Amino acid sequence: METGNNTQFSEFFLLGFSEDPELQPLIFGLFLSMYLLTVFGNLLIILVTISDSHLHTPMYFFLSNLSFVDICFTSTTIPKMLQNIETQSKAITYEGCIIQVYFYIFFAGLDDFLLTVMAYDRFLAICHPLHYTVIMNPQLCGLLVLVSWMMSAMNSLLQSLMVLQLTFCTEVEIPHFFCELSQMVQLACSNTFLNDMVMYVASVLLAGGPFAGILYSYSKIVSAIRRISSTQGKLKAFSTCASHLSVVFLFYCTSLGVYLSSAATHSSHSSATASVMYTVVTPMLNPFIYSLRNKDIKRALKRGYGIIAIERPIVLGQMKCP
Repeated sequence: METGNNTQFSEFFLLGFSEDPELQPLIFGLFLSMYLLTVFGNLLIILVTISDSHLHTPMYFFLSNLSFVDICFTSTTIPKMLQNIETQSKAITYEGCIIQVYFYIFFAGLDDFLLTVMAYDRFLAICHPLHYTVIMNPQLCGLLVLVSWMMSAMNSLLQSLMVLQLTFCTEVEIPHFFCELSQMVQLACSNTFLNDMVMYVASVLLAGGPFAGILYSYSKIVSAIRRISSTQGKLKAFSTCASHLSVVFLFYCTSLGVYLSSAATHSSHSSATASVMYTVVTPMLNPFIYSLRNKDIKRALKRGYGIIAIERPIVLGQMKCP
């Protein structure tokens, strides 16, 4: 490509996981199954929290937002990969790549912020139970979610605009199954120093900051639980944040694992394989963690199943009437 911003005519190629044609049906079936499980599981969490009045609390308000973000997060990358496998094409347009980068950063950042907000919610519930309902009112809940969306949107917009300033060579290949920001920056023909600095600062502020907030919240939670005299009281207090703690552990450990594996091996294909953990596996497991470890969710599911079981005989009985 000639010098200048002629990238609107460029086309990228997503190399994916394997060049072997025999493995493509297996990869397609595996990722389609994980995607459907992710959408179904998170959609079920959203429907349960909306339909059951017992779950109209700040904790489940944040959880339903997290489930919605996880659906959008996986929908940013997986459908395009499945389409490429189905059509036996690796191509993605420049515009499509920029859009994918924007929404990937946007929803990944939202995941991070919402997990931090949920940690703050658990901190108030355990450390300040008497003032919890007063502090965590609907206005504050809405404000926290709104701020999370705005901060994530501004970060993704900045990163995407920075990529727009880059010049790319023709027929560039991205050794990933989606347009990942750092991979795109590495393929640029122009100077990427400013892009690297923005990515570094954004990682420190928008990833390290929320993680520090989560650590602080749980340090206070652990201190509060240790002061409880009865063992039953300790278990009850810990059970209120066990599901969230499991999701936080899964999200950050997989993200850290991807970073360490890519830094150690310097292999783009290894990084692509490892990134499946936090881009696909983590959003898929979140609803299972909350439904299996959370008594409120399980009770709501049983109540919903009971209502369906009651209504079905009534409907069938009405159908038999002349």
